[in-house]
Amino acid sequence: MNLIEQAKLAKIASRQLRAIDGKTRDKVLLDFAKTLLANKDEILKENAADVAEARQNGMSQAMIDRLVINDTRLAAIAEGVRQVAALEDPVGKVLEERQISCGIHLKKVSVPIGVIGIIFESRPNVTADCAALCFKAGSACVLKGGKESYRSCKAITDAMKEALQENGITTDALMLGEKPSHEETEQFMACREYVDLLIPRGSKRLIRTVVEHAKIPVIETGAGVCHVYVDATADFDMADKIILNAKLSRPSVCNAMETLLVNKQIAQEYLPRITSLLREKGVSIYADESSRAIVEGLLEATDESYHTEYNDLIMNLRIVEDVDQAIEHIETYGTHHSDAIVTNDAVSRDKFMNGIDSACVYHNASTRFTDGFEFGLGAEIGISTQKLHARGPMGLNELTTYAYQLEGKGETR
Repeated sequence: MNLIEQAKLAKIASRQLRAIDGKTRDKVLLDFAKTLLANKDEILKENAADVAEARQNGMSQAMIDRLVINDTRLAAIAEGVRQVAALEDPVGKVLEERQISCGIHLKKVSVPIGVIGIIFESRPNVTADCAALCFKAGSACVLKGGKESYRSCKAITDAMKEALQENGITTDALMLGEKPSHEETEQFMACREYVDLLIPRGSKRLIRTVVEHAKIPVIETGAGVCHVYVDATADFDMADKIILNAKLSRPSVCNAMETLLVNKQIAQEYLPRITSLLREKGVSIYADESSRAIVEGLLEATDESYHTEYNDLIMNLRIVEDVDQAIEHIETYGTHHSDAIVTNDAVSRDKFMNGIDSACVYHNASTRFTDGFEFGLGAEIGISTQKLHARGPMGLNELTTYAYQLEGKGETR
């Protein structure tokens, strides 16, 4: 079945979902968490096959890390689904209520979007996150994952379909593309008749491709050229912890640091220290001329370097004059995702926090906290780097729209 046919069936299923109450949706999700764990052997077997093929095809270790599911990660996926089930129902909230001048009673109420299409790359946990969030928000979901993760995604999708079937709900509410061609995917991105919203999750290249080809409304997510700026008054021990966490804890994810900016007043003292710590962990560093004059053996950074989301143990380093130049650099090369300042100076802090036009701006903390789970949203559908409708980690409320419900007593106009 191709993606267009799947979208058509999802559109029909979305009408059934609109009538399902919140308690039933929560029960399905709790059953989904159970079936994920009950089907653990099958999911891990299919994932192992995906990983083996990825290694054979020369995928980088950092990208393989995004692909791998193990016992711990599967347990975390199931827990994320349970947390979504425990969240407040986002559908049917009265957002506004009043009587308009003619006497009609007006209510602005949150409602499901309908059919949400999600195009993503190699992270199979996205399958469970998106399935859970879309279903909780009352919408059907059509997933198009990367071919390298297809077996894993199908095993997870099958677990969700089992939970749907057990509760008498059509399994068409969740669709997974069957390794569609580029041409088929492009047709899907133009399928306004059946799909109401499109969300790409992955690299900058993927997101740009979707935005350029889509005729469906798109929420841009994911691309993360994230920065940490170490100001002149920064505590070095704190800066070390934040930088190492932001770069090393999971270098393949979108909230990992890609560029480190250091104030010139502390560069002579701090650069040898932090580059030594990073190199000990296997990080390759591209740096500007001033940084290379202080620390030997750094690679030469180019304009392209500063635009690059490495998703690997690779990063950039640049010395800047002050917080103003740090802001200028981030606004020039960043992706409006997550950026941090390490400083003990209130003026620098406020200038940075108010001057950076990113979805998440941090003071004295790692960029790695940009995450729906960490923000208390349960799983996330993605991290929006745009400004309309949703920004930052997208939880349930961002997956609904609203309708005006009006009650009258025979009023006419």
